[in-house]
Amino acid sequence: MMRTTALGFPGSESPITNDQLSRSMEMIRESFRTPCFVHRELDDAVDVATVLKEIPSESFSHISHSSLVQTATGVRELAKRIGQARIKINVRSVLIVTKARDNSLISLTRQLARWLISTRAVNVYVDAKLRMSKRFDADGLIEEHERFEYCLRYWTPELTNSMPDLFDLVLTLGGDGTVLYTSWLFQKVVPPILAFSLGSLGFLTNFKFQEYEQHLDKVFDTGIKVNLRMRFTCTVFKDGHQTEVHEVINEIVIDRGPSPWISMLELYGDNHLLTVVQADGLILSTPTGSTAYSLSAGGSLVHPEIPAISVTPICPHTLSFRPMLLPDSMLLKVSVPRGARNTAWASFDGRHRVELKSGDYVTVTASQYPFPTVTSSPMDYIESVSRTLRWNVREQQKPFKDLLGIPHANAGPSTPDGEPDDEDWDIDDTGVFSSSSSSTMLSSFGSAPQSVVTTVPSSPLHREFSFMSLQNKS
Repeated sequence: MMRTTALGFPGSESPITNDQLSRSMEMIRESFRTPCFVHRELDDAVDVATVLKEIPSESFSHISHSSLVQTATGVRELAKRIGQARIKINVRSVLIVTKARDNSLISLTRQLARWLISTRAVNVYVDAKLRMSKRFDADGLIEEHERFEYCLRYWTPELTNSMPDLFDLVLTLGGDGTVLYTSWLFQKVVPPILAFSLGSLGFLTNFKFQEYEQHLDKVFDTGIKVNLRMRFTCTVFKDGHQTEVHEVINEIVIDRGPSPWISMLELYGDNHLLTVVQADGLILSTPTGSTAYSLSAGGSLVHPEIPAISVTPICPHTLSFRPMLLPDSMLLKVSVPRGARNTAWASFDGRHRVELKSGDYVTVTASQYPFPTVTSSPMDYIESVSRTLRWNVREQQKPFKDLLGIPHANAGPSTPDGEPDDEDWDIDDTGVFSSSSSSTMLSSFGSAPQSVVTTVPSSPLHREFSFMSLQNKS
């Protein structure tokens, strides 16, 4: 008899209970109630209430397969509209993040802050370290115009972490490291991030600083399109008690640290043991982090709009342990088993390393606080990968005669385009393609019929040109 689940789906090995489906639907609703900055701004662009009506809240045991398909389609369509929606934000306060110790960046920060306050009359927050900087010269700005006295303000990490709603737009000047630092500043709600490229790589920085006036005018006047990049919520447990929580945009790495032995880690998915890791370490990366440490360790490139968790081992002890992608709905847990020979060390976006002793573990889930980055074009991810990695870039094949650098003296007649026509063969190939240069090979089973007699050429060139139907007809 064909087994049937609680939902009426044939062929399943384990029935789906009403409680499990109820929890799944509640997780979907909770994702739409997230305090994400961008989600709150999408009320006019996307009708979330209409989509939620398609998700039944009661009588799960009577839901049909077609209803579930419509629900999944509605959620997918909502995600598509979020990516395509242009958000018109009322920018009152702008936060500028840069390296306060870089003199050249200090000058650019001053230039940008001066332009914003002069043309848009917004509050501009710069690093508090620049308050007394002679190169930034805050007093000179205040003397230039009285508006700077109350529009120029200063931020600290404590302010960004405790009052993220104070900022409507974040501008970063630097490279990808500056963007990662911005993610570290906002451990909860994150305002939209517009990253100007001033670094060496630039996977996340798709805007040229030389054109900042045009880009910012477009942001203020027509709005923005954002890419909601997934982050991880990483929770550390020691002796069974939660000790710290971190939001990461790239990856969490659990490695062997200074120990000479390989790490032994247990990887769980939804409280089920997936595998025991014996390697130098393990990388759990977001799609954004797939171009970072995970890529160097052999992981795959993952588009930031794909909801997945990349699991990449670092120098595994078995060659069959290959990188894989897991759904972002899965709760992952990495623990140090009781019988491990040594401890492990965990780092979060390359920061704050913490030691994990026997019995300690870290849980990793998709965060309810995504990282919204302003997109420059619909294909900005492919453009950034092609620009930074030179992805699939190679020279086009050329004729060998191009290596000579000059036209051949005995070139044949020219074509109507003025290019020399293909030359005739200038070698004597009669000996190569003559029928006398071939021998016949009979089947090893005695006298073979004529249809199985094989011609063995005396020269390898014969096989090549006979394949192209250039064999001499004699």
